[in-house]
This record gives sequence, C-alpha cells and structure tokens, in this order.
Amino acid sequence: MRQSFARLAGLGFALLTIAAPARAQGRPTPEQARQLLQTRPDLVQQLRDRLQSSGLTPDQVRARLRAEGYPEDLLDAYLSDGDSTAAATPDARTFAAIRALGIADSLDLDTLRMGMGARSGAGAGLGDTLASRLNEVVCDTVPADSSLAQSADARATGPRPTGAQPTGAERPDTALLDSAMLADAGASRGPRLVCRTRAGVAVAPPDSGFTIFGLDLFAKPTSLFEANVTGPVSDSYRLGPGDQLVLILTGDVENAYTLDVTREGFVVIPQVGQLYVANLTLGELNDLLYTRLGRVYSGIRRGAGATTHFSVSVARLRVNQVFVVGDVARPGSYRVSSAGTALSALYAAGGPTENGSLRRIEIRRGGKLVDVLDVYDYLLRGDASHDARLESGDVVFVPVHGARVRVVGEVIRPATYELEPGETLADAIRAAGGYTATASRERVQVERILPPSQRVRGGRDRVVLDITPAEGGRAGSGSDAGSGGEGGGGNGASGAGTAVASSGDLGATLPMMPGDVVRVFPIAARVRNRIGVVGSVWSPGAQGFTPGMRLSEAIQRAGGLKPDAYLGEVLITRYLPDSSRVQLRSGFRDGSGVPTTDIPLQEDDQIRVFSVADFRPRRYVSISGAVRKSGRVMYREGMTLRDLVLMAGGLEESAYLERAEVARLPENRAGGVTARTFSVPLDSSYLFERGPDGKYLGPPGLPAPEGPAPEVVLHPYDNVLILRQPDWHLQRTVVVAGEVKFPGRYTLVNKEERLGDVIQRAGGITDAAYAGGVTFYRREGRVGRIGVDLPSVLKDGRSEDNLLLQDGDSIFVPRYSGVVQVAGAVNAPVGVAYVPGQNLDYYVRAAGGPSRKADMKRAYVTQANGKVESVKRHALWPDAVPRVDPGARVFVPERDPNDHSAWQQTL
Repeated sequence: MRQSFARLAGLGFALLTIAAPARAQGRPTPEQARQLLQTRPDLVQQLRDRLQSSGLTPDQVRARLRAEGYPEDLLDAYLSDGDSTAAATPDARTFAAIRALGIADSLDLDTLRMGMGARSGAGAGLGDTLASRLNEVVCDTVPADSSLAQSADARATGPRPTGAQPTGAERPDTALLDSAMLADAGASRGPRLVCRTRAGVAVAPPDSGFTIFGLDLFAKPTSLFEANVTGPVSDSYRLGPGDQLVLILTGDVENAYTLDVTREGFVVIPQVGQLYVANLTLGELNDLLYTRLGRVYSGIRRGAGATTHFSVSVARLRVNQVFVVGDVARPGSYRVSSAGTALSALYAAGGPTENGSLRRIEIRRGGKLVDVLDVYDYLLRGDASHDARLESGDVVFVPVHGARVRVVGEVIRPATYELEPGETLADAIRAAGGYTATASRERVQVERILPPSQRVRGGRDRVVLDITPAEGGRAGSGSDAGSGGEGGGGNGASGAGTAVASSGDLGATLPMMPGDVVRVFPIAARVRNRIGVVGSVWSPGAQGFTPGMRLSEAIQRAGGLKPDAYLGEVLITRYLPDSSRVQLRSGFRDGSGVPTTDIPLQEDDQIRVFSVADFRPRRYVSISGAVRKSGRVMYREGMTLRDLVLMAGGLEESAYLERAEVARLPENRAGGVTARTFSVPLDSSYLFERGPDGKYLGPPGLPAPEGPAPEVVLHPYDNVLILRQPDWHLQRTVVVAGEVKFPGRYTLVNKEERLGDVIQRAGGITDAAYAGGVTFYRREGRVGRIGVDLPSVLKDGRSEDNLLLQDGDSIFVPRYSGVVQVAGAVNAPVGVAYVPGQNLDYYVRAAGGPSRKADMKRAYVTQANGKVESVKRHALWPDAVPRVDPGARVFVPERDPNDHSAWQQTL
C-alpha cells in the first residue's frame, strides 16, 4: 500500500511541476503544489481516478501527505468526484520532470501529450495558442557584410557561452556564408536571410534545404504511432505474460472464461487445466484448444458435426518493455503496447536526433538483428512492411546517419536527404518529390566536397559540377575553393571534370557523395511570343504573338478603340536584341481603329493608345461657408449652383438665404486681376430638409425669399461662398452649481449676459456660500480655470471680474472652508486653520517652516477663487508678501540646484 500511494502521490506532484526545469530533482513547495493543483484539473483527473481505485482511505492519504511535508488537505478536492474547470496547458518541462522522476512511463506521457496537442479551435488552451505563436518563424534580410551577418546570428540564436560551439540548428552548414547559400535564402547576391522563431530559436530559411527530411514527423504531436489497443488482433499475434484472453463456449455448454497469462506463460482453464501459451500465435492457440477442449467437451470437434463451439480472443494487450538507444532524442527504456511497432517506440523516444539515421534503424532481439526499418519507405512510398512488431526486451538502435545531400531549388520538397550507398542524383531528386513545373530540365548543378585524396593546396576543396542531359557537365568554381579547372577529374563522381547524364533520366548514373548540394534551377522568367496593348481599348493586356501580325490585328484583338481614344497618334515601343528600345508611331483614320500605317509587329512590342481625357485639364468648382461639406467637386458641363449645394450635403442652419458670392476667373488679367466676384440670388427652395407638408424642419432664422430663383450656371474653377446669417447662434448654456438657491444649466438670453446676471437668475448665493472661493471654468478655447472675485461682482456689476459668459462656462460656489493647505518644500505639509489678516510667511511657519531645499523667493499662494499671487522680495524696502484667504493653497517650490546667483559664480 505504501508503494501504491508513493506512486500515486508522486504522479500528482510531478504533474504540478510546470514551473520546474527539465532536470530539476526537487519537489515544489507546498504553496506551489496547492496553486498548481488548482489550475490543472484536467491532469489531476487521472490522479483522482487512481487515488479512488488504490484502496487508500482519505485519512491514510492525508497522513502520507503530512509525512511528506505537504499540507494534509492538498488533495481533498481529488478524493471525491467533482467537475474540472478550464485549465492551462502544461509545457515540455512538465513532461521532462515526470520522466526524470521515473513516475510515469513513456506511453502514458505520449498519450497525454497527443491528447493535449490534438485540441484546436475553440477548445485550444492558452498554452497551445502561446506555443503556436512562439513557433512562428520570422525572417530578416541583413547585408552580406560579415560583421552584420554575425550580429544577425547573435540576434537569432541568443548569447552563447564563451568557447561553446554552435549547434546544428544554429549553424546548419559552413556554406551559410557562401554565395550559393544566399541564393537558397532568397537573395541571389549580397543580402542574407536570417530566420528564427518568435521564441528566439534559429531555424533554416524557408526552402533553403537545411531542414532534415523526416525529422518533423516525430515533432508533431498529432502523428503519434500509438498501437490500436482496443481493436481485434490478427492470428499472427504472439501471446506472452500480461495478456488477458477471453474463452467463450456455446452450444451444448454455455460458458465464458477470462484467462490471464501468468508470468510463467500459462493460462488455467477450469476443468481443462493448465496450458502453456507463451510465444504461441493466436492461430496456434486456436489449434491447441481444439485438442485440449475436445478431451473435456465431447461436442468440440472440427467440421460440421460439432455441437459445442468455442472462440478465443485477446481482451487486453500486455505492455512490453523495450529499449530505444543510439542517436535518439531521449534514449532509454519504454513501455510500449504489445501491438506497438518500432515506429511506436521511436516516437515515444522523440525520434532520431539530427545526427541519427532514418534509413537504417535496427531492431534487435536476443542479440540478433531481426529487421531493419527504413523510415523513407514509410514516408515516400507508404511501405510499412519492415515496421516490425516489438516484444519485451527488444532493442531499437538508431545509428549515426549516412551520407546526406541537400537538394534546393525547383523541387517539390527542398530539404536535406540521407541516401543509401550507390544512390544517384536521380534518386535524390525523386526523394525530393521530383521537379516542379518551373524547373529547368536542361541543367542541374552539384556542389561537391572533394574526397581528402583529391584535395590540393590552395583551397581546392570544393568544386561545382553542371549536369546536362546530353553533352555532359563541366566543373566550375568551388564555392570556397576559388576556380576549378576544366576536365580535372574524369568521371564526375569524384567531383572534378565533366559529368555525363543520360537524356532519359538526368543524373541516373551520377552517384551522390556526402555533403553534395544539388541545385535545380528555374526556367527563364521571360515570357515569349507575346505583345501588349494598353490604353484606351476595350480589352487591354497581353496578347499572343504570331509571325506576320500587324497593328490593326492587335487593335482588333483588344476589342477596338474606345470612343475617347486619341486618333492622332499611337505609339509602339519595340525592344531590340541588345535591350535598347525603338519608338515607332502611327495614327488612326477614324474611330473604327484602322491605322494610317499598318505597322508589322514583332515579339515584345508594347502598343499604347492614348485617351483624349488624359490631356483634358482636371476642371473643378469649389464651395465653402455655411454648407455641410466644403471642398472641391469635379466640374460637369451645365452644372448649376443648386447642383453644387446638393453635392455639398445641403446648407447649414446658419446659411444666409438672400444671396451667395461667386468668384470667377477673369477673361482679362490685365492689371494683376486674379478673380472677379459677383452675387447670385438664393431662396427658400435651397432648404432641402422639409417635412411631408413642405415645412422647413430646421431652426428659425432670417426670412428667406420665396423661390425658385433663376438657376445660376457655374463655370469651371468657380469658387462659391455661402454666407452666414449675422449674429446667428444656437442656444448657449452655462452651468451654475454649488451654494446657489437654484442650481442648474442656464441658457444665455443674449450675448451681453455676464457672471453677475446668471448668479441673480439662479436666486443668488445661499447663507452657507463662500463667494471668495468660486470656481469658474471656461471650456471654449480650452482656457480652463479663471480666477474671479465674485464678492466684488455681487457688490458692483461694473467690476472688471464681471466677465461676459460664453457657451460651456461652469460656475461653482463652494461652502466656506476655514482651512489653508500648505504644500511643497516645507517641513510638515499640512492643513492650517485660517487666521484673518495673516500672510504667506505665517502659514509656512505654521507648517514647520521651509525645508533645506525650499526656495522662498518663488513661493506663491493660490487663492480659493483661483487667482495666484507670488512673493515679491525687495532688498532695501519691505517684501510684498500676499495675504492668504480661507480655502487657499500655499506652495513652496524646491530650489533649482543649477540656479546660482551672480556673486556665487564670481566667488
């Protein structure tokens, strides 16, 4: 029981180590364990199930938790059934911690990981979204300068410890700095493409070929090669300890038996006895049962005369312990279902590393080689015949990879491929999916690293082979080796000299060598046998060119001329073989498109037909003033003033309907005249917003003449000004609040209403009001607070503080406050009771006096009504220190350390 609880509790604690590193061996703190358990109900559901089926009582669980140093109520929520809420997604460190502690087997973890990775759409957790976001690849183009390229590498891969070598993901190949690599990365010369994930992990640029083909199969959580543990098994399934069988008898005898295969390989059948079934196939067991059951049940026999029948099936598959070693991501021992294969175990171990082989994965049993798995057979041809079913004790060994070649360019899958000995260039291209539609079949380039025996001094370590279908290839310059001579090697397989390929299959006889880079070039980007027609035709665009084609035929294929086509001239731009251009021209006899000179056309000719509208000036008219949308409007022949007002959205409420002013370009500009203005009549018919009865819906205004007035026809470039009614305004309001008899929002009755007037309209101030502390805000012009002396306004309406009111003004009369606030550079910023007649210095002393950093020369007081008064210091006569009113605020600023007097600088 103790071991059972240790395993169950350990699983729960390991599931909570989300924040722990992969190699952390310590347990989480009690607070971390409690918090993480509350956020992981989907994972701890498994813990709940196991705890309830373990036979431990809640008291025993709490006692064990207390002994382990955890709160005894940590798992109370999981000792009974309950619903789980939404939870976060565990990351890779969670599974690494579980595996490091040896609490859960690989099959459990992989199944859990697959179930979490399969969630998508609305069910995807925050962790899934974050992981996909961090795996997004971003690429930056950097100059080919080595210093800039190195800095880009540093940004992509992050800081690296001193002396550490870059990994395969960071430095796929030394050819990264070659000009050929620049072509792979999307830049033929000069710039370099550096790619990384948003998490900062350096990756190969897209289509660069540095991605090792097949490794991504084991990185996708939705491609788990989990065996079917619930479906039927075939007659070839080999039984072993841990399997559970079901034997069913029908006919003269009706019975069913559940038979567990013991560790010694036996099953016990009631009334029949013990049967040794280990290493028997299901078909062999069926034959054995005919013999053993026939001794007990006389009705069991083969053939049609049998009166008792039986069937045996596997109800539960055993779990095999297998070993995955070699160049795999996580070598070790794994528990795999007995229906699992080598791919199941390989996936559980994370698949081969970048140094591991995908072509020769060995399955060993009892020290002997049982089978060899080639993952390429599965990926490229769907052949799983060598994916052997594993048994307990089997070893899956992944050796170091064989020769690899990189295939880039115009192939279906640019990547790095592992080739078997003897495979050729044609095999490499077939592994890459074959040529794309834009691939050039006339030339393939192979960049080859020479074998050590063929290298010579002077940097001749790499050469380039051009493989052609008929005439053979030529050795060009090596990417790192300078120039490579012609005819230096003989057969091409050694990497120097010419390479001859059969015309039927390019490169069928050229064997590949380790480190080869195969480049398949695209066909020419230029499109031949075409001409172009643009401009004032009905169907502009490219046309197919045929020998003998003339201008008239091209115009006819383009649908003919539009009515606005310019007939005077059509231009033909002709490209010569030396890339220079020649200008040819013709014209049209009429709108039918018949040219005056039917010029014979040539390939790549560009024909341009002009439109008369292209030469026509852009004429417009403008409108401004009391309209909803001022601005320019394209001029149309016959446009009137009423049309223009409609296009401007109609008149505003303030529009003056007696007349409008039009400014027109003069016919004679003598004397510097730039425009002449004149008035045009308007009337009530220009008010378009009317009700069903024809009554104007807007606000009342000045009387408008009855219409309609004569239409005013506009000329191009006319500027129309719609005048506004004199002194026209909508209602203007002010807010009066605080200690007045009738606070509220008051509408100004005329433009001469002042502060004292609206206070009187509000019933005057109350007995509790403090007029000296009035707050007056002005919204218009963003003026803000204005200091006014309300007592003088109430005493004398001619006071200069009796301001004219504007729309949006706000007046607040507060209650009396007998407190003066003292703030800033004083020893004790505090509120001080008001003392009549005292000045600023008194209140500073009442607040503990100025501090060491105080600048008393710049001290000031903000009176309750908003006015600000400062101290004026004099050397030969008394200082002008302002007196403080109740509710005021005294502020002493700090001294500027850079402000020195003249005598200090002189000293």
